[in-house]
Amino acid sequence: QAQLVESGGGLVQTGGSLRLSCAASGRTLNSYVMAWFRQAPGKEREFVSLLRWSSGIVDYADSVKGRFTISRYNTNAKNTMYLQMSSLKPEDAAVYYCATRVYDTNYNPRNESDYAYWGQGTQVTVSS
Repeated sequence: QAQLVESGGGLVQTGGSLRLSCAASGRTLNSYVMAWFRQAPGKEREFVSLLRWSSGIVDYADSVKGRFTISRYNTNAKNTMYLQMSSLKPEDAAVYYCATRVYDTNYNPRNESDYAYWGQGTQVTVSS
């Protein structure tokens, strides 16, 4: 059974910080790439950041580069991915989803279709 569970969302003022977590268990332990996406009301889901699990290579959307940091922590039983978000802006408000890819690729996958497993999402609200 594959499971991804996000946590850490909430309400924060403009300029504030939040740290999101994504706990992966089951089938998703064999992840090659884990990623964060977000979806604001009325907009399509968009790529935020990814981490290639074996190499530690990371990638960010231009809109969050320099403000967000993706990281990981893994044990035998669970992989956990984090997204440290700083200098938050109202346009960062969205439901944030983590996703994982259990097959390797030679490129940095930024499309929804590249990922088979998704979490339920966590809401981030940024007040102006």
